[in-house]
Amino acid sequence: MTNQKPASATIIAQQEVIKKTLPFHDTQDFDDATRGLVARREPSQVTDVDGNVVWDNSTYSFLEGDAPDSVNPSLWRQSQLAAIEGLFEVVPGIYQVRGMDLSNTTIIEGDEGVIVIDTLLTKETGAAALALYREHRGDRPVKAIIYTHSHADHYGGVKGFATQEQVDSGEIRIFAPEGFMEHAVSENVFAGTAMNRRAGYMYGAALARGPQGQVGAGLGQTLSTGEVTLLAPSDIIDTTGHEEVVDGVRMIFQMAPGTEAPAEMLTYFPDFKALCAAEVMTHNFHNLLTLRGAVVRDPHVWSKYTTETIDLFGGDAEVVFASHHWPTWGADRVVEFLSLQRDLYGYVHDQTLRLMNQGLTGPEIAEVIELPPVLENAWSTRGYYGSVSHNVRAIYQRYLGFFDGNPASLWPHVPEEKAKRYAELAGGVDALVANARKAFDEGDFRWAAEVGSHAVFAQPDHAEARDLLADTYEQLGYGAENGPWRTWYLSGATELRDGQFGTPTETNAPDVIANLSPEMLFDAIAIQVNGPKAWDEKLSIDIVLTDADARYRLSLANGVLTYSAAPQKGDADLTITGAKKALPALAAGSADAIAAAGLEVTGDASVLGRLTAVLEPGDKDFAIVTP
Repeated sequence: MTNQKPASATIIAQQEVIKKTLPFHDTQDFDDATRGLVARREPSQVTDVDGNVVWDNSTYSFLEGDAPDSVNPSLWRQSQLAAIEGLFEVVPGIYQVRGMDLSNTTIIEGDEGVIVIDTLLTKETGAAALALYREHRGDRPVKAIIYTHSHADHYGGVKGFATQEQVDSGEIRIFAPEGFMEHAVSENVFAGTAMNRRAGYMYGAALARGPQGQVGAGLGQTLSTGEVTLLAPSDIIDTTGHEEVVDGVRMIFQMAPGTEAPAEMLTYFPDFKALCAAEVMTHNFHNLLTLRGAVVRDPHVWSKYTTETIDLFGGDAEVVFASHHWPTWGADRVVEFLSLQRDLYGYVHDQTLRLMNQGLTGPEIAEVIELPPVLENAWSTRGYYGSVSHNVRAIYQRYLGFFDGNPASLWPHVPEEKAKRYAELAGGVDALVANARKAFDEGDFRWAAEVGSHAVFAQPDHAEARDLLADTYEQLGYGAENGPWRTWYLSGATELRDGQFGTPTETNAPDVIANLSPEMLFDAIAIQVNGPKAWDEKLSIDIVLTDADARYRLSLANGVLTYSAAPQKGDADLTITGAKKALPALAAGSADAIAAAGLEVTGDASVLGRLTAVLEPGDKDFAIVTP
């Protein structure tokens, strides 16, 4: 990034306060994060088939010593921990590969083979993790895979561990929680373009690594950039207490839907006295509303499921490990860790509701809420990934929605028009910039960001406004304890200075599209319809699936594409016939793609072109910090 600035005196002073107030003398996490190291991958780079680097943990080698002025000391500590890489023995027979993607993969040894828990984000890092394990533990076959939940960094690397043929034959079983496929696919398709673009900001994948750039995302370091894959589960778990035995390994499942993911489950291994906490309990305060975008999560349910975990396994489990971060050993420490997590989500939920019912709005609650001293000073409850500030506002949104109750908030101008009016009120864009400069010089970066953003939205080509806003975002990034806040600020600064970097990592991959149900595929096409452009268009298409005994009628009218599986009167304008597995070719929208997939088309051949003409794919490079 060009024109980077050093940390200001205000930020340096803030960092010094943090060093004095948090318990940096407590180094237990460093002992836990390095315990059981078997080996590291040398070199740490992972490449794809074309030789492109998709992961390189050595880029975080600068994370040594004390935090520089440009990084919040607490986040620096968390990044040092999260960057520790290698193959680790959790207990005899359970191994983790950490530091090879945003997430971990865990390998449980059975009588003959292994059970894999989560597969990292991409096929390349998944394969590299398995290779590292086999290099030191032998070429044991994969017998089963467990998807803990429906986020891509926990299933996307599956083809680095298994093939479709192995799953189809029953050689490898894949376990997943109820609702897994629906949520895994829909989250990455329906709003996938917007989420992936925003994820570039959230994880800082386009940022340079270093003390003035990306240092980590709190939950892990960043996303790998290889191929996201997906194999459908063979076994769906829907009941807490359900037991399975695979390759001699006993597994007891606990359902936890609506916590960190809409479909999620924990797994206890009684013979190892080991609990896999999925992503429900990790060494930070998690997101209730991830900054990339998602449905708001429920901290009340999150807290209750954690209580259930303690009731089910507390006292018996001698180690708890998760899909991110490092394990915690000792029965008493396990219960303490789970209890702190439980109390964190419960406290923030209950206190937000208390203050909400006193009439405070989300931003007001975020400003006044305080954690109890024990939660404030426990490293595992710090806001490295989900901050108290934005999680409180997420809870407000979950219960009361976008509207804060003030009539002035009911029908505001869009940001660009609002900015022009602020500029006029201030006496012009130059006056706005002068006020932002004053706030910047006084160390009031929050106000400088608000005023500076109005200046940029009012006049996007105003060079001084852009430079000052970039400098402001940079200082806010330097001061942020939350990993995604830091990368979001620094990404904004980067795009103001150097132009938009687009979407570095995409999770709406071909494997994900291929696993859409017909209904989800039709919905995915419907959200691409440019409504005004299609107001006067009217057409119908019958979809006949020869291998599923199913028939659908798609209808476009009044700018909306609808579908029905009920018997319809009359013939459609066009009929497409073929196997269900070929249906994703319809998403391409071209006659050539449909023909290549083996789908038969009869009727009015112009219909497909007319439908395609009103479809508008998402923009992977849409503006965020400018109009």
